[in-house]
Amino acid sequence: MAKIISAKQLPLFGKNLHKSGKKIVLVGGCFDVVHPGHIGFLTEAKKAGDILVVLLESDQNVRKLKGSNRPVHKQKMRAKVLSALEAVDCVLLLPDETSRQVYDQAIDLIKPDIIAVTRGYASIKYHKRAAKIIGARLKFVTNMIGNYSTSRILSYKDEN
Repeated sequence: MAKIISAKQLPLFGKNLHKSGKKIVLVGGCFDVVHPGHIGFLTEAKKAGDILVVLLESDQNVRKLKGSNRPVHKQKMRAKVLSALEAVDCVLLLPDETSRQVYDQAIDLIKPDIIAVTRGYASIKYHKRAAKIIGARLKFVTNMIGNYSTSRILSYKDEN
């Protein structure tokens, strides 16, 4: 299985994934500056199944979500870091201009058994919606771990 795949490769990837017969766990995010909170979350998400797939936001979407000075690292670099983690089996590079329809299509092609989230995460309604559409289970795998957040880490750095 390829560790990093593009949206164009997703249909074939999805078919092959389901042939494996393994329990698929899906997570998503920016993962701009990987910190202990991310590591804990990904490790716990992996424990929920056999294959952990990460939907990785595009640089353009990270800017929309986090501000004009983000991302710190380009998508391909973020994917390289994530793919090196033991817990991560595959990173899907989401395209620029990712709409709700693109997310839905990706999730439908992956057909995860579980969508893993962190308890206390603000955008949980989208995860609930996606899980309902494809019949996946929404699973809280961690609470927020410490005061870790990329935005907090970067603002602390700027203060020093």
